[in-house]
Amino acid sequence: MKTTVRRDVLTLPAAAPGPENPLPPLLPLRNVHTLDERAKEGLPRDMARQLGYAPLSSPLPTRVRDAYGRERTDTAVDVIVVENDKLRATVLPGYGGRVHSLLHKPTGRELLYRNPVLQPAAFALNGAWTSGGIEWNIGATGHTTLSCAPVHAARVPAPDGGEMLRLWEWERLRDVPFQVDLWLPEDSDFLHVGVRVRNPHEKPVPVYWWSNVAVPDDRRVLVPADEAWHFGYTGTLRKVPVPVYDGADRTYPRNSEYPADQFYDVPDGARRWMAALDDAGHGLVQTSTDLPRGRKLFVWGTGAGGRRWQEWLTEPGTGGYAEIQSGLARTQLEHVRLDAEAEFSWLESYGPLSASADRVHGEWAGARDEVAARLADALPREAVDAAYEAWLPSADTEPGETLATGSGWGALEVLRAGHKVPGTPFAESTLGPDQAPWLELLHTGAVPEPRKVVPPGPTLVAPHWRDMLETAPARPLAEYHLGVAQWHAGDRAQAVRSWERGLELAPSRWPLLRCLAVADRAEGNTERAADRYAEAFDDLCQERRDDGPVWTVATAALGREAITALLAAHRTEAARAVWDRLHEATRAEGRFRLLEAQLLYAEGDMEGVRAVFDSGFEAADLREGAETLGELWTAATGEPVPERYDFRMRPAEG
Repeated sequence: MKTTVRRDVLTLPAAAPGPENPLPPLLPLRNVHTLDERAKEGLPRDMARQLGYAPLSSPLPTRVRDAYGRERTDTAVDVIVVENDKLRATVLPGYGGRVHSLLHKPTGRELLYRNPVLQPAAFALNGAWTSGGIEWNIGATGHTTLSCAPVHAARVPAPDGGEMLRLWEWERLRDVPFQVDLWLPEDSDFLHVGVRVRNPHEKPVPVYWWSNVAVPDDRRVLVPADEAWHFGYTGTLRKVPVPVYDGADRTYPRNSEYPADQFYDVPDGARRWMAALDDAGHGLVQTSTDLPRGRKLFVWGTGAGGRRWQEWLTEPGTGGYAEIQSGLARTQLEHVRLDAEAEFSWLESYGPLSASADRVHGEWAGARDEVAARLADALPREAVDAAYEAWLPSADTEPGETLATGSGWGALEVLRAGHKVPGTPFAESTLGPDQAPWLELLHTGAVPEPRKVVPPGPTLVAPHWRDMLETAPARPLAEYHLGVAQWHAGDRAQAVRSWERGLELAPSRWPLLRCLAVADRAEGNTERAADRYAEAFDDLCQERRDDGPVWTVATAALGREAITALLAAHRTEAARAVWDRLHEATRAEGRFRLLEAQLLYAEGDMEGVRAVFDSGFEAADLREGAETLGELWTAATGEPVPERYDFRMRPAEG
């Protein structure tokens, strides 16, 4: 059969990602991938430089997705299928363009770990993320903010005259457009993926890219390297030998007890590839042109916390998985400079590989050589380079039939600056309500005041939008947005002044009070933060117009922050008063059951804390590396943490 690109529908048990949190994320959600400064000593110079280059200060301008739950229902999910005689790739355009499945048709083997459910969890830079398949991580250290967001998709003529699937979006953390072209030549066993990241601006931008491939964890992971940089959840980066260190062969994911990253030190000039092969020597191989120098293995480990996380992301009985990844830098703690009006482009290839099982599972040098030889037979290095050269002229080809639609943010940027981005059109038809106020600011120089009482919309924080906000009429909503943009730029004192100016005339005070409360907490002013949070929540409760989804989400988000701040100030009665004013359905959610247990603990009611745990709850947006559940259980009961509440990702201290 000729290669085809078609739309289809796949029914999966899914928990919806939920509405966006209306409170601007002024601070990062987590810091589990930060590196102790002392650990940077002795690192290669370019690595040390890139480790300190443009770290993310918050997920702005994106909003947090944390209102999802754990209840899954059979859901019809739009997919795009790219297929020939040998492979069938199933893509989820509504989930960042993730490749959900890569099936080798002659053998019937699924080459990826295919998650049987869609269950959001708090791993993305802005919250909701799902596991499995191949995801395209762009932006900054961590999982992309597009994990549970739609991207644009369309048919494009392939280099060989067939069809190709193009995915593209405007990445908002770094303000750059990117594209992913999935090309499956006729009769080919390999899916080619052309990737391009462009910087349309007059200044350099930091870029981050890791293609993340989930594979079953009963494989051996092979890569052309004898050393790796090991990063655990204790904030250290150290060089280790491959395959054996600390008494175990770590190329087998199940030989590690705790979650960890291994960033392989592939020698310069060596072919870039990585494979995960089973007991019989069968599995997946990924290779690329030379630009993506990084190769990584992530393991969950066999400890209680790692097993619990895997159950959390899928469902019991579906088997564990590991991640093999390919990126632009040696490690995921680095960002790479992309010069003004320049681009990065490369080609990746994914396909089946079969090798001698005895050699694959034998001594390391022989295993590596065997896989390299079989890869050379199946897809020579020269063939990958030739496919890249063949794809490059197609990268600018204008898409044909639209298969899926992403956001309107790219269209807004193209309108603002007149960017020329051939091959990735951002049509004005994609502009929507979120972009409307910014379109008016662009055309009139003023931020429109809302026509009805609603929570503020998203804030744009890039320098060009901040400049426009600074010259806009100083009305309350403009001051609110300006303060958020100034805060993001690092000018916290000026942000506070903008919010305070807006507060003087604002008919809706709670958004400004909440921002000021965050600023107080960041400065260590716990008492004033508590005062402002209490005032903000009271103002919201008086202002909200109904119990519809918009106000329910806003009340839940602000109430949660207010209770946490009030507990930090040891004001339990005030925290209880906020709790009592939350919607009953909100208080029944798992994440608020955890908050209730924390409130009961602060009130000294240990029996009440235990009763909450004994009733069973699941805090859906529990964050990677979080130890809150176990710490609270131990503090309240003095007993070992039950398995269902054990999410530890590192050894116990001491």
